[in-house]
Amino acid sequence: MKLIIDTDPGIDDALAIAYAALHPDIELVGLTTIFGNVTTAQATRNALYLAEKMNLSIPVASGAEKPLVLPPFAPKTQVHGLEGLGHLPAPAPVGTASSLAAAEFLCKMAERYQGELVVCPIGPITNIAHALQLDTNFSQNVDKIVFMGGALDVRGNVSPYAEANAFHDPHALDFVLASGADVTMVGLDVTLQVLLDEQDFNQIASRKNPIGGFLKELGRFYLDFYKSIGLSGCGLHDPMAIIAALYPDLFTMESIPLEAITEGEASGRTCRSQSKTRTPSLVTLGCDTEAIRDTFFSIFDR
Repeated sequence: MKLIIDTDPGIDDALAIAYAALHPDIELVGLTTIFGNVTTAQATRNALYLAEKMNLSIPVASGAEKPLVLPPFAPKTQVHGLEGLGHLPAPAPVGTASSLAAAEFLCKMAERYQGELVVCPIGPITNIAHALQLDTNFSQNVDKIVFMGGALDVRGNVSPYAEANAFHDPHALDFVLASGADVTMVGLDVTLQVLLDEQDFNQIASRKNPIGGFLKELGRFYLDFYKSIGLSGCGLHDPMAIIAALYPDLFTMESIPLEAITEGEASGRTCRSQSKTRTPSLVTLGCDTEAIRDTFFSIFDR
């Protein structure tokens, strides 16, 4: 599977990138960056650093710095740390970002790998909306878009209604959902069904690949945040989108026309659309938790 991850690293983003980098059936052909857990500038720097840390020689393209319509916002540093990588200070990657902006890069790669490229946005979906606006063929050129975000039948995590990625650019999400592209939503309905606790991060660190020790260090900060809100573990949020793209049979999915609420107290809510013209999206509503845990942990033996 040829894959681009659109990312705002972010601790669970690092887990997702590591999973994709190590999986033998994934060819990671680039990273694009977006605001969310951090600013876009921090996301680009962190993506470059993570790519180098994981020995990836791939392009990193910097993306949008603000939502389609809403004003910019400040990241909540208590979740991922001041620089997005837990307790770690700002990294200093050697490489530099692509000369292409993220939307241009996405369109170029979708045309190059026509019908083969999977795009996994695991932050706000703004770059994907820009790509669809830039190239009317983008939705046909990609194989599918599998995004981490939304909450259909469960409570949100930044408001009673909204998951964070959807909340931070609901206009972009609604645009993508209305675009006719092949879209799969991997939201809180499933990502909170698989939790990682301290023992799980110890298990990652004990496996053969040395990147596990680095991820355990990041995980300490992430777990401390979840403990502060009364949870014993962190959801396997961003890696679940990569797993769903590669192993859709591990999930229970329904084909549902979706829309995102763009204003009012329910802004960012993902809900069933009453429009008769909106193309249905696949929505993950259940999953094989043990199989997902197995594929996630086993990858660190490589």
